[in-house]
Amino acid sequence: MAEEGFTEKLKNFLGESKRVLLVTKKPSTKEFKMAAKITGLGMLLIGAIGMIIRIVGTLITGGS
Repeated sequence: MAEEGFTEKLKNFLGESKRVLLVTKKPSTKEFKMAAKITGLGMLLIGAIGMIIRIVGTLITGGS
C-alpha cells in the first residue's frame, strides 16, 4: 500500500519536472553575464558582512 503511494508521487514529480523543463529556455549571453555578476556581488557582500562580524566579535572578546 505504501509502495503505491510512493510510485504515484514519483510519477507526479517526474511529470511536473518534465513540464518545467519544457517551459524553460537557455539564457542569452547577456542574461547569463548579468546573473553571474549579480551572484558574484551577492557572494562578496555576504563574505564582507561575515568578515565584519568576525572582526567586531574579536575586538569585543579581546583577541583569540
